[in-house]
Amino acid sequence: MSKILLVEDDQRLASLVQSFLQQHGYSVQICDNGLQAEQACKEFGPELVVLDLMLPGLDGFAVCRALRGWYRQPILMLTAKQSDIDQVLGLELGADDYVIKPVEPRVLLARIHALLRRTQGGTTADQQRLEFGKLKLNQSAREAYYAEQLVELTSYEFDLLWMLAKHAGQTVRREAIHKQIIGREYDGLDRTVDVRVSHLRRKLGDNAETPFRIKTVWGKGYLFVADAWN
Repeated sequence: MSKILLVEDDQRLASLVQSFLQQHGYSVQICDNGLQAEQACKEFGPELVVLDLMLPGLDGFAVCRALRGWYRQPILMLTAKQSDIDQVLGLELGADDYVIKPVEPRVLLARIHALLRRTQGGTTADQQRLEFGKLKLNQSAREAYYAEQLVELTSYEFDLLWMLAKHAGQTVRREAIHKQIIGREYDGLDRTVDVRVSHLRRKLGDNAETPFRIKTVWGKGYLFVADAWN
């Protein structure tokens, strides 16, 4: 039974979400204050955190930043704001995905399933290793090393890097990334993948202005360059 920490101060919504997720086989603990969220996460040890943006004590952005200092499992952010700026900021701070309120329970459940499927999958591909010069990827350990140094990646970032590296030398379409990694169809507006690629570039020493390791193929997707990691 996967454990989910729900950080939400709206007691009615939290209770409804908890009940719905429990009916679908999850163990759900509720935390209603941002100041207590990090400690609750350490004590409960969840496989996923559902994090509201507007919280008493400490807002969701600050909680997400604190969690990403050590927590490597998925974070799904809840936001009542439609603004792209808010959504992108959440992704920049390490959230793996977001759902806009009012929350549709089955949409939330589908997003949770997609995130956990990536981190808990058990296919044979999970046992493989990939090496490109100084870059080494270990799927079973979900670790990336560059020049013998561990690269701190979120769960989403590792899966995205693995997908691009598995298709080295080929353009991976944005639509395919959305379907496989995020678990939903690309709507033409979602910037989640673009933000994550920019994170990977920064962490792997790629050039932000003229990237040469993970290239943008305009109008199509991204290209992992196999011989650019020496």
